[in-house]
Formats: sequence, structure tokens, C-alpha cells
Amino acid sequence: MSALLGPAEVRQLAGRLEIRPTKTLGQNFVHDPNTIRRIVRDAELAPGEHVLEIGPGLGSLTLGLLEAGARVTAVEIDPRLAAELPLTVARQAPEQAGRLTVVQADALQVRQLDGDQPTALVANLPYNVAVPVLLNLLAAFDSLRHGLVLVQLEVADRLAAAPGSRVYGAPSVKLAWYGPARRVGVVGRSVFWPVPNVESGLVRFGRGPAPDGVPRDRVFAVVDAAFAQRRKMLRSALAGLFGSSAQAEQALVAATVPPTARGETLDVAAFVRIAAQLP
Repeated sequence: MSALLGPAEVRQLAGRLEIRPTKTLGQNFVHDPNTIRRIVRDAELAPGEHVLEIGPGLGSLTLGLLEAGARVTAVEIDPRLAAELPLTVARQAPEQAGRLTVVQADALQVRQLDGDQPTALVANLPYNVAVPVLLNLLAAFDSLRHGLVLVQLEVADRLAAAPGSRVYGAPSVKLAWYGPARRVGVVGRSVFWPVPNVESGLVRFGRGPAPDGVPRDRVFAVVDAAFAQRRKMLRSALAGLFGSSAQAEQALVAATVPPTARGETLDVAAFVRIAAQLP
């Protein structure tokens, strides 16, 4: 008998806890064991790897990660769900309960964790804060070497987009600063409760060496300015950062970037070169 939660168990557990999924918390619970096993498989975890999970909810993915042999630190903002998760694991898979740690916290505020640090992030991220949560965790935990996140399909496409793509934007560049990312699958609506209005996508990412010499916050400041008004040429979009359009143009030339280019055409390396010119 599977330790994973199916539709009946998810609804029964939610009913007992009087949990009504809310858009405010971006809650859409996966209730299909096959989807859970697919997510865990696509995460490409090493045996016994320490995984950070965000928004475990009722525990569907948590149980899948534990079933695969991972150690899991689960961060849950809802105190009822955080209190219940260890009990669910103890009931469904008692032999795996010792590999679970639950932290009741807002993932947007998490900056450190006790003990040894997680090396992988695997999560069904809350739809409404998926991008800021992902970027916050990558900034806070240098230990995270790779991960797989389930997000709204539009967000998945944006995170994995290449320069020149219609959906390429600030999230694409910021994730690329950490390392390569690509969409590895689509997840249909029917495996969620409640059923969302959109399809979902899986994004796998890795972490490489940080670009040399330029702090992340300076690079991200250039990225934000470049995409604040997408239609503007960079010499105009970056005028505020460099003091004037003329000074921005000089910086762009020094960075070997055409001053008439737009942010959507540049890869992360070009943004790093521009940031290196900041006064």
C-alpha cells in the first residue's frame, strides 16, 4: 500500500483540519501519487540528499521525497499545516518520520536554518509568490546546488526563457545569474485540489559559479531598470542608474553593449558587464 496521499486522503485530511485552500496563500494541493513520483524523479536527487521543501501543505510531496530516501526540511507558513505534517508522516510512513524537519515560517522571510544546510530545493511553490520565494532562497542559501519547482505554466516559461523570447524578463535573468534553468514538463490542472484556472510547469535549475567581480545586487539593479520600461532603449532605461542618458551610453559602450539595445535581447553576461560600469 502506498504511503502517498490520494484525492480521498487529501480531502479527508483537509476536512478534519478545516482547511479551505486560499488564493491569498496560493494553495493548490497535488493529490495524484503518479505526479508526485514524477516530480521527485525529475528532481534528480542524490541518495539521502537534504531537500528544502516550501509550502508542503498537507504533505503529498513531502511523503514522495521521504519515500525516495531524501531528508526533508519543510517550511510551511500555515501553523495548522505545520503542526499536522509530522503527524501525517508518522501515520503514513512511520519509518521515514525521523528524516523530516518542519519549520513554521514565511519562506519570503527565511534567511537561515539550523543544522546542516539543504543542497536541493524541491517544491510546489505558492503561485502568487513563486518568483520572489525562489530568488530569496537562492540568495539566502549558498548550499542550494540544484532544484525543481512546480509553478504556474506562464511563470515556468518566464523563468526558463532565453534572451529574445517574448516572455524573457527580469525573473529569467535573475535565475540565470545563479545558473542554467529549463522547463522540463507540464502538469495538468486535474491533479490539484482545488483545480486551478491554469496549467502548471516544472522548472529544473542548477547553480554554477557566481559571475566574478560584480555583486549580485548591482547586477539585479541593472536588470530591474532595464525591464522597468521594456520599450525603452537601454541608454534611456539606465539613465537613472548612471546619472544621465549620455553617461549610460558611455557605460554601455564600455560594456560592449549597443546603447540602442533593449533589455530583452541581453544575456546575463551582458548585464554583468554593464553592472561593472556602475559608479
